[in-house]
Parts: sequence; C-alpha cells; structure tokens
Amino acid sequence: MDENNIQILIEEMWCKAQDSAFLRSFQVKMLLCASVVDGNFEEVTSTVIKFKPPLYRQRYQFIKDLVDQHEPKKVADLGCGDTSLLWMLKFHKCLELLVGVDTNEDKLRRKEYKLSPLVGDYLKPRERTLTVTLYHGSAVERDSRLLGFDLITCIELIEHLDSEDLATFPEVVFGFLSPAMIVITTPNSEFNPLFPAVTLRDSDHKFEWNRMQFQTWALDVANLYDYSVEFTGVGDPPAGAENVGYCTQIGIFRKNMAKAAELCVPEEHGEHVYKVVFTATYPSLQQKKYRQYAVVNEVISQVYNMRRNLLESLKLQDDKDSEAPCQCFQPVLTQLNANMEKTPKPFCVGNVFYVPLERLFSLPKVQHLCINVEMLKTLIADAVMLNSDGSAVMVDIHDEGSDD
Repeated sequence: MDENNIQILIEEMWCKAQDSAFLRSFQVKMLLCASVVDGNFEEVTSTVIKFKPPLYRQRYQFIKDLVDQHEPKKVADLGCGDTSLLWMLKFHKCLELLVGVDTNEDKLRRKEYKLSPLVGDYLKPRERTLTVTLYHGSAVERDSRLLGFDLITCIELIEHLDSEDLATFPEVVFGFLSPAMIVITTPNSEFNPLFPAVTLRDSDHKFEWNRMQFQTWALDVANLYDYSVEFTGVGDPPAGAENVGYCTQIGIFRKNMAKAAELCVPEEHGEHVYKVVFTATYPSLQQKKYRQYAVVNEVISQVYNMRRNLLESLKLQDDKDSEAPCQCFQPVLTQLNANMEKTPKPFCVGNVFYVPLERLFSLPKVQHLCINVEMLKTLIADAVMLNSDGSAVMVDIHDEGSDD
C-alpha cells in the first residue's frame, strides 16, 4: 500500500465504521482541546467526529471546485497515490494535460486503468484533446516536463517529507516548476486532540503543523518565490471546538504573473528524470477522425429529421390533391433559425429528398465543427450520398428504416 495514501484509507474506513451499530451505541469521550487564542482548555461534547462527505473527498472536491472556477489547461498532482483526484479531474472539459507523480510505481500501475478512455469517450469525443500521464518520481526531483503548468496540487504530501526533502521541496515546486497556482493541503495538528488516541495521524508523517507553523512556512516560501498565498481548509470542527480550526489546512499560492514569463524555462533544455508509467490520449474533436464521426452523425440526424418533418406534414394533406409532396415544408421552416432560412431549402425530385450542404452548414453544431461548406463536403463525402455536383445530401423519401 502506498504510505502516502494510508491516511486517506484510514479516514474513509473510519467514516464508514461510524455508521455501524457498534459505534452508534458507543461514545468516545473526547479529549480536552486547547484554545489557540488564550491557552485555556474547554471540554468538548462526547461524540464521535463524523466527516460527511469523508475528509479525503472534501479535499478532492475543493480542488475540483478550484478547477471549475479557474479552468486550467495543465494540471499536475504530486503524490497522486491511487489517482482518485486525477480521475475526478479528467471529466473537466478545460483540461488538455493531466499529470500524476508518485514514488510508488506499483500503485500507479495498478490504478492506471482508471484513467484509460472508455467506450463513451469515443462515442462522444471531447472538445479538446486530453493527455493523461503518470510518472514514477518524487516531488523533490526536477523534471522539465512539468514546466509551464497552470495548477500543481500537493494533497497531504509535505508532512511525509523529511527535513532535507522539505527544504528542497520549495526550490523544486515553487522555484523550478513555478506554476501559475499551487495548492498544498496538510493536517492541522490543533485538531488532533479531538481524535481518540491520536498523536500523529499517520505513522509515516514526519511532522504535523499547527496553523501558525504552516502559515509561517507558507508565507516565507511565497515571499521568496514571488507568490501570494491565502489560507482556508476543509473538515469543520464540532460545535464547541471551533477554535481549533479546520481538520485539514489548505494554502492556495498564486504566482505573480508579471514575472512568470521571465522565469519560464523551455522544456527542451531541461531534464527528464521521471519514468513514464502510463500515458493515454483521449479522443477529441481536434482529431480528424473523431471530428468526421461527429459531423457525419449530426448531418445524418438532421437530414432524417427534416425528412420526417416533411412526411408528417404530408399526412395532414392526404385529403388534398397534391402531386408535389415537397410543396408543404413549412413545419420544418418553423424550427430553423434566421440564418438557416436564408439558405437553399430542401427539395424533392421524384422519390429523392435533397438537403443542400449550405443548409446543413447553417446548423450551429455543423458550423462549429466545420470551417466552411467545402470542409463539410470533404468530411461527409464517404459516408453519405451526394448529388452529382456535390451540393446536396440525397436520401430516399420512403426509406423509413433509415429514420431509426
């Protein structure tokens, strides 16, 4: 098991265990918690602390919300463990590069399947191409492939570093990698007395800081490497113990963008020390074959929708003596936007229904996927039947099976 993620597992098991009949009937007498304001002690209610959702999920949700807000294109998670955070983030449409780094290569290989594209990713390609890569490496090693990122996260990582690595960590992450934003989470030791029989939350933790210690370190690092920092957290304390703060404290560091360009080091001049464990590129509309697939599907769907509307309108005129079935096309026109109404209308010749490409190109989705009508024609030429001059899609007016 990845020691860097033992804490996450313990917290999840603990939260699940609290729902058992045994713990519901068993109350844990909580220890006295120290007031950080005046050093006094006050007794906290005798209840088991419950985090809903579990604390690790609150941390991940915090990052997810941050990505929703800032829409970064390139995100890396140092100490990514079982890749759960990466799995959550891969669904964000803004992302183009998602990277995980961890010292446990075996864990990465066991969990890489979570980040592989699924059938649905091929059926509905992303707007942007997303590449996901897992590296075996350490947060205190310099690898130029992580330069130029918009966001780097370090979730419950720094407390696993010994004094030497902790001193190197800012040099690498803030000084060398220097992303636009860094998020660091770490346990708040002031919360620990609220847990039964807890000194350190994980046997691998080298330290756990109180809020003043973490904020002092963070402010020093931010000043040294030209970042601003703000503090928050997740995991609310129980009533009566509000003075201990959040269970997990969080620092959000933002780069002074005025100097970001000056410090950018071209990737090709750097070192590649990490070992690639896994990489996958998701299908997207930026790739020709998937763009073609999307355009063809949209065109076929719209052509048959137009034909279906025409046939339905004809049913209403069965009692009329009309030799030109395509004379009645108003039901289709009422669904079209103003730009489409300016384009050539669909028409019939005998039993063949024609939809001009200009008409199809005026559809919002088709126009989004194609630069011009000529590109539309090129993408659909092998998948649909075009008329002799290639200006319209042709379908049999009575080919009912194609509607489905």
